[in-house]
Amino acid sequence: MSDNTATTTQSTTGQKAKGARTGEVATADRDKTIKVVVSYVAKHPKYGKYVRRRTVLHAHDEGNQAQVGDRVEVVPCKPMSKTKSWTLSRVLEKHQGD
Repeated sequence: MSDNTATTTQSTTGQKAKGARTGEVATADRDKTIKVVVSYVAKHPKYGKYVRRRTVLHAHDEGNQAQVGDRVEVVPCKPMSKTKSWTLSRVLEKHQGD
């Protein structure tokens, strides 16, 4: 019984990247590291109400490609530090600046 509806994505070729998540870049201040917020809807186990949840993933961005507000795809990797075990796969959509 899986109520978790976390977002998984498909690449442009139609193949699903294993364990890939899609989210929005929250911070990109650190060198080669971004924080990605992944929002999803999950069913509450007791009350059955659907509630919004979010998780924050620290991801490795080798080329510092992603900026704050970008929609990105991250994939799991070998742990690089205490909190960083995801890596940037691709930037799906650039943030439209003000």
